[in-house]
Amino acid sequence: MNAPNKSGWKPAMQAAGSGEGSAATHTGNRALMLEEPLIFEIGHRETTGVDLPAPSSGGSDRLGRFARTAPIDLPGLSEPETVRHYTRLSRQNYAIDLGLFPLGSCTMKHNPRLNEKVARLPGFADVHPLQPVDTVQGALAVIDELARWLIALTGMHAVAMSPKAGAHGELCGILCIRAALDARGESGRTVILVPESAHGTNPATAAFAGFSVEEVPANADGRVDLPALKARLARGGDGAGDVAGVMITNPNTCGLFERDMKAISDAVHDAGGYVYCDGANFNAIVGRVRPGDLGIDAMHINLHKTFSTPHGGGGPGSGPVVLSEALAPFMPLPYTARTADGHIHLVEEERADAFSEEHFGGVMQSFGRMTAFHGQMGMFTRALTYILSHGADGLRQVAEDAVLNANYVLRSLEDVLDAPFARSGPCMHEALFSDAGFGGGLSTLDLAKGLIDEGFHPMTVYFPLVVHGAMLVEPTETESKAALDQFIGALRHLAERARAGDETLKAAPVHAPRRRLDETQAARRPVLTWGGTDPR
Repeated sequence: MNAPNKSGWKPAMQAAGSGEGSAATHTGNRALMLEEPLIFEIGHRETTGVDLPAPSSGGSDRLGRFARTAPIDLPGLSEPETVRHYTRLSRQNYAIDLGLFPLGSCTMKHNPRLNEKVARLPGFADVHPLQPVDTVQGALAVIDELARWLIALTGMHAVAMSPKAGAHGELCGILCIRAALDARGESGRTVILVPESAHGTNPATAAFAGFSVEEVPANADGRVDLPALKARLARGGDGAGDVAGVMITNPNTCGLFERDMKAISDAVHDAGGYVYCDGANFNAIVGRVRPGDLGIDAMHINLHKTFSTPHGGGGPGSGPVVLSEALAPFMPLPYTARTADGHIHLVEEERADAFSEEHFGGVMQSFGRMTAFHGQMGMFTRALTYILSHGADGLRQVAEDAVLNANYVLRSLEDVLDAPFARSGPCMHEALFSDAGFGGGLSTLDLAKGLIDEGFHPMTVYFPLVVHGAMLVEPTETESKAALDQFIGALRHLAERARAGDETLKAAPVHAPRRRLDETQAARRPVLTWGGTDPR
């Protein structure tokens, strides 16, 4: 039988820095915005949530030395209390199913429910990686078909399906480059060039793989400074340079397409290096541009961004890596191979046969494995469902609509928010603004906190680092004009307040369950365990 909590309840909201006006209610609730204390504040640690008979004395148990010698120190709650606690917490989460998620360079878009339905079909949802190959032909066919689409969409030669996220894919591509250089006897190439606006994982990946990282500057238009890149590549002079390759994001993190991408690739190749492309922003060009045509040697694709699978807390990522003909022989194992009779098998070791000769120009020289098994099956199923339901023309429209929406945001706000690269022409998938022109000491952070009061998750702030007070907005293609107009209206209102020096913004958010936190201290000195005193 459930044992109800008989203690008196004390609203923690009044003591925790709550939203404006919350103390006017006895409970701390504000209509349907329910105040929710910590679970330790709700339940007693000396009770349990159910009534249990006292253990009989003199008996022995089977725990032996594993028997608990100290109290468990967890709060005891009844089942209704527990369910209500976590349900109330869930109501305080922001999600793509609630509203626009404008995180720049993250592509947080609607996940079609069809994807989820297919991923949950028997045979996909319960497949096991150790099943005999003959019993998982359907699953292997999904991997193989998705691989064929990724190769076709990127104009590349091969694809490694096993990397489990974007950064994992980056590591895969960089390890392919290192293996190719070792095979050429050029292990002395130890430098990776990275643009100053790159995602932070790029230099981190290169360093993790044993390379040193050098920065490539940007020009006034927010793109790679091609003359500076060529000057760095020319340092070797005698052809024995130290540059292993370049890691470049295209479209880049300023929301701009790298117009000189082919020239960049040609310069790197002429210097003996390879070109890695960060594919996080592939959603902006899918169906419109094939990276292989631009001279790219390796590029990871975030299935959870471009092909709409659960993102962040919604599920694991997946980061297949497409490879040029030059790098294909060094790709990781395993990979799928289709025989003449249509049978699909999983190649899990290097081999020298007709397939290797056709696809790798000889014996495969894999650098090894990236993961224990074959990748994220649920993400493969969702991504292929998304691709097949859109078709080639639908995927092209995805890119076109994403770019259209971003430019609508950019041009609708450039008169009230500084847009440092608006003069460079249309943006791609995201619009970049700054806090230049704000009065009263207000900054990007104040505007972002004000967006919470307006019912929106803030955009990406203070990134890319090349723009002071950056605000990066990616609306994606799945937002309607009505949704964008509401978001633009909220931003215009906040921008006008910031430009007028409205210092009340420094208190935002005032309508959220909690007021503004000291985020610096929270990051540097996080409190991860309950050490408070029971308020009762």
